[in-house]
Amino acid sequence: MAGTLTDEVSGPEMMANLREIARWVKLSGTTEEREALGFVEGRMRDYGFRTEVILHDAFISLPGKASVLVDGKPLKAITQSFSKPSPAGGLSGVPVHVGSGSPADFAGKDLRGRILLIEGMATPATAQRAMRAGAAGHLHISHHEHIHEMCISPVWGSPGASTIGEMPNTVVCSVSHADGIAIRDALAAGKEPVVTLNAEVDTGWRKTPILVAELDAPAGGEDSFVMLSGHHDTWYFGVMDNGSANAGMMEVARLCAGRRAGWKRGLRVCFWSGHSHGRYSGSAWYADTHWDELDRRCVAHVNVDSLGGVGASVLTHAAAMAELRKLAEEAVTRHANQPYVGKRKNRRSDESFVGIGIPSMFGSISEQAKSHAAARNALGWWWHTPDDLIDKIDEANLVRDTRVLGQAVWRLLSDTVLPLDHAAMAATLREALVPLEGALSGCFDLSHLAAAAARVEEAARQVTARAGSATPAAAQRVNPALMRVSRALVPMDYAEGDRFLHPHALPLPDWAVLQPIRDLAATDAGSDAEKFAAVDARRAGNRLAFALREAEAALADALAALG
Repeated sequence: MAGTLTDEVSGPEMMANLREIARWVKLSGTTEEREALGFVEGRMRDYGFRTEVILHDAFISLPGKASVLVDGKPLKAITQSFSKPSPAGGLSGVPVHVGSGSPADFAGKDLRGRILLIEGMATPATAQRAMRAGAAGHLHISHHEHIHEMCISPVWGSPGASTIGEMPNTVVCSVSHADGIAIRDALAAGKEPVVTLNAEVDTGWRKTPILVAELDAPAGGEDSFVMLSGHHDTWYFGVMDNGSANAGMMEVARLCAGRRAGWKRGLRVCFWSGHSHGRYSGSAWYADTHWDELDRRCVAHVNVDSLGGVGASVLTHAAAMAELRKLAEEAVTRHANQPYVGKRKNRRSDESFVGIGIPSMFGSISEQAKSHAAARNALGWWWHTPDDLIDKIDEANLVRDTRVLGQAVWRLLSDTVLPLDHAAMAATLREALVPLEGALSGCFDLSHLAAAAARVEEAARQVTARAGSATPAAAQRVNPALMRVSRALVPMDYAEGDRFLHPHALPLPDWAVLQPIRDLAATDAGSDAEKFAAVDARRAGNRLAFALREAEAALADALAALG
């Protein structure tokens, strides 16, 4: 059935939808965004889905006009989302060049009240370092002639009372590579160019929409669902990012709806606002507000972003959590005829559901074959610029990417036993523990965690081996057990072990729950620092031990159901 579905992906249908979506600039919370979403809602109803548009409060930052003056000479510039507005007359000073803004670039420098010159796109990490260093502002140098819109808030979703103090408080603008390098070179030559940052920005609470389109499983199916999602808001017209993904989502929904008799569970399709201008505020709000239902019923999250770009010929690195890696590999190798390497899901792409423990895959599926080393991603030079228009879409690539997406969604909808490879996930944990066991040998025992991970891995392997012969009645018991394993382990890997908070939009290590144990391994033996670190490490170990016990018990229930 998956082959039939993917063969029927229609390029003309998607391109017709995309041309309609491309008519609007879709800034979060604007009238134009609502109008464009109305078109998508109408299409989803045409395809047989019941729909709901939810309006909610979100903390949104829409950049306004920007200008950068160097000794009074104006440069082309943009304001970054969540920049602080500049004071009357602008923020002026001789900038301090801090390289690419890495921790080492900041170390040992008194940057209080200064304007920083940073090479590379504005990011939450550099904004956080600048704020903590007491800087007044920073000017970013693009890696080429195009200047990319960016959201610099590290706070995932709308800030709460506990996180509002971590929002950026610096004036942030960006200029082209040539203009920025000229400032850098002047500083290197001993000159003192005066830079003035003028930045307008509209930041505050506003109502933003979420479109939810849903179809339940047919009679006798499970009371669970697959969540397919992508953001709807855009920078400028955003035809690739994220209009093409919306078109792909609609096409997969259309084709799956026509085969609903084969579903074992339902399909919920969510179109988010606040991705670009609210640091994933829409999906974060939805996760917080629907936490209990998502915990009980959502089997997996398939996110999609920026499909079918011109020149996007590389699908080798499409991201997936370990338990969904085989599903991604199957889809990519079949429809792109490329070897699958994969990569870890990272802190982007509306990954607001990792704390709940929902396994996820994708985000972007295809990339450019060649990309500048300093680029944030390989989605094309037009990404987050006014040039993201309909001419940046290759219909054949859009069809290919949507086939990959459709095959993964169909398997999750129609497999009798959920295709979740928990053995692969447990293996990554076991591998992560190996160097720590060696580093802490004799002073901090990790053997019980390694043994538990091995038991989970073996039990999960047995479940997978027997899944093919599972009866529908057995699957009704096995699938909830597999969901319980995800709920236990995904937060340990991707959310530092906390199921109710959202980690910041900053890089997280593999098996983030282990970080206190890694920190312990890095301390000097016998020092006070080691003793302090050991307190946190013990608690992290307990958190992981409990999660592994929960996973092991769930797998035991699955094996009992399989007989």
